Amino acid sequence: MALVGIFAGGIALAHSGATGVVKERMDGMVALRDGVREVTPMMRGQADYDADAVAAFARTLQEHSGEAMTELFPEGSGGGVSKAQDAVWTDWEEFEALAMRLEVLGEALERASANAPAGGGGAAATDMMGMGSAMTDDTGMGGMMGTAQPMAMDLDSLAELPVDHLFLQVSQTCSACHTKYRAEGN
Repeated sequence: MALVGIFAGGIALAHSGATGVVKERMDGMVALRDGVREVTPMMRGQADYDADAVAAFARTLQEHSGEAMTELFPEGSGGGVSKAQDAVWTDWEEFEALAMRLEVLGEALERASANAPAGGGGAAATDMMGMGSAMTDDTGMGGMMGTAQPMAMDLDSLAELPVDHLFLQVSQTCSACHTKYRAEGN
């Protein structure tokens, strides 16, 4: 469960002493982590699929991504208990592109929540949580690691994908952002 580890690692400790915008963004990450924990077993075929739960997670994703996310990273809000690396601000355009991509994927995931997972524990669900070979996929959206690529598919096309394929793209986007912009060990 690499993605859950990305979200869970050190969050409880990091909140100790966090205030203001740093605490707000940490709280947002906790909300995302909790949603990932609920949805992951469904994407792996280890729990019954619940379209309402996936749609609720997608709404949470939209609430904590895009401009809502970037507003929580004002210049000078790194350091201290913050785990944000300086690259957030030195590579702002890429960071912002990943945040905006996450918002679009959240909207597509909500619209696609009625779509059945294709994998049911298959390659998409396994790769999604293993992260290793999942940095590229068959939707033309891969290769996110370290590069803010333009959206290869429009929202309507994304919303037609099986829900587990969209969840894979969400996990890739989160991983790309955390790999480049979050301090090691957190």
